[in-house]
Amino acid sequence: MRDAFARLGRAASVQDLADTAAAEVRRITGFDRVLVYRFEENWDGTVIAEDRGDRLPSYLGLRFPASDIPAQARRLYELNPQRLIADVDYREVPILAQRPGPPLDLTFANLRSVSPVHRDYMRNMGSPASMSISIQRGDGQLWGLVSCHHAVPRRVSFAIRNACDLLAQMFSVRVAAREEMAHVQERARLTGLEGRLLARMTGTDHFEDGLLAAPGDLLALTGATGAAVLAGDRCTLVGATPTEAEVRRLGKWLAQRGQEPVLDTNALSVLQPLARDIAGIASGLLAISVSQIHSSFVLWFRPEVIRTVTWGGDPRKTPQEQSGRLSPRTSFSSWAETVRWRALPWSAAEVEAARNLRNAIIGVVLRSAEERAELSGRLERVNRELAAFSYSVSHDLRAPFRHIVGFAELLRETEAERFTERGRRYVATIVEAAATAGRLVDALLNFSQMGRAALVQVEFDPAVLVAEARRLLTLEQADRAVAWRIGPMPVVQADPAMLRQVFQNLLSNALKYTRNQPEAVIEVGCETAAEEFVFHVRDNGAGFDMAYAHKLFGVFQRLHRAEEFEGIGIGLANVQRIVERHGGRIWADAKPGKGAVFRFTLPRRSVPPQEVV
Repeated sequence: MRDAFARLGRAASVQDLADTAAAEVRRITGFDRVLVYRFEENWDGTVIAEDRGDRLPSYLGLRFPASDIPAQARRLYELNPQRLIADVDYREVPILAQRPGPPLDLTFANLRSVSPVHRDYMRNMGSPASMSISIQRGDGQLWGLVSCHHAVPRRVSFAIRNACDLLAQMFSVRVAAREEMAHVQERARLTGLEGRLLARMTGTDHFEDGLLAAPGDLLALTGATGAAVLAGDRCTLVGATPTEAEVRRLGKWLAQRGQEPVLDTNALSVLQPLARDIAGIASGLLAISVSQIHSSFVLWFRPEVIRTVTWGGDPRKTPQEQSGRLSPRTSFSSWAETVRWRALPWSAAEVEAARNLRNAIIGVVLRSAEERAELSGRLERVNRELAAFSYSVSHDLRAPFRHIVGFAELLRETEAERFTERGRRYVATIVEAAATAGRLVDALLNFSQMGRAALVQVEFDPAVLVAEARRLLTLEQADRAVAWRIGPMPVVQADPAMLRQVFQNLLSNALKYTRNQPEAVIEVGCETAAEEFVFHVRDNGAGFDMAYAHKLFGVFQRLHRAEEFEGIGIGLANVQRIVERHGGRIWADAKPGKGAVFRFTLPRRSVPPQEVV
């Protein structure tokens, strides 16, 4: 045993450990063949090491289906690590109870009889005697077996069995240490990549920009050949990936699964049969969900690896019912199978790295959201203060400007005979300037009130508002040729008082900027989209240069000289504020001298009142 422990201690890899364990158990027990049998993830078993004589055939490298050692048998191997069948043709002896009671639990009895199916299995293998020793991980889960076979019956003493059990425990400890060391080394390598990706994400406004700044690091994090980042409507592909349409379909499928935090599979077509069409690129999928609200994912892909697996008999032949009991398969001849639709599996370290990246992304997104919320709160407070200030100032200035206009008019009337021509011109300038300032203050007060007034949304026909706006503009179109083209409009849910101002402003502008046309043509209509109504007001007037369109809805912004077209530049700002408070948007298209069209949207459903300041 000291020699065996020393040899295990010198083994440099898991394979060396398995080879050494098989040789030492055979040396101690004298069995004809000793195998080290490792369980795969799906509980198939693979013979990874073997030491044998000439009396039994080699099973090295063969794979056996999970059905050969079913779940109940694996559970017994976990509870009782030793099992010896000295002679497969033994005659079992029943245990009789002296008095009635519950059945006797023989789980931990080394001499308990085994399943008749297993005894048939041994006969078919040509092994009258066998001994097995469990190899368990530190958490008690079964890693594999040391399986011993002999060509004739063979008895092994209790001391020898305990020695082999101790050897298997030492093997388990060494394997756990090697696997943990390999995991730690791989995690250390991947941690550096995680750090670089995190540093780039924190330096950008959108996490996906940081992830994609160095595509090589994103792929190396999981050993993938391709990756995709799905963030809302944005889809970015890196390396060898399916098409954008196929990636979006995968994202939709992942979202339907309930947005599990991490999904890893090396056989995507098993979970999603339609993925066979992309198996050459994406047989392996590792995906993380980075939002509980939106369908946002980071996906890594691995291609199909076609390989040949050699089985110990045809795995498709399952135990059959014969003579009232199950009978195992009879052939253990090598049977080769070509395995398709599978990629190399993702390691535990790679899956952990993906999970850590997900946590980092969520942290970055949450921090960004908190910063935006804090900034939004500050801006809201500042805007409220500015709104209150503008309301107060405009309200307080209305009376002085009216006084200036009123007293200047009185002065012009009562003292007209004393004024020279220059004096009358000065007084007229005062009246005009004060009146303009008064209108400006009224407009500013109206703009301030627009953000403070509550929305009262009701269902109505906006065509009524268009008709009212036309009646109010009757004086402005006197002696002019104006062709009105009013299309049908749907019933909407909005604030009619506010929407009246929208139409009045847009129609007034259309009349104003078509005054130089022989005939003004003004068109009002609406198109119905899936989730919104799109209204438009079109004219054949002066138009404007789209290079300055960004100024169009600004307060006190004008795209034409005051000498050409009167106005104070606040009407469109009011229109934008009203539309946005209804949850819509507004934009315009135009060409100089070719007219303009203003479009705005209203949702097809009511929106909760929004306070816009």
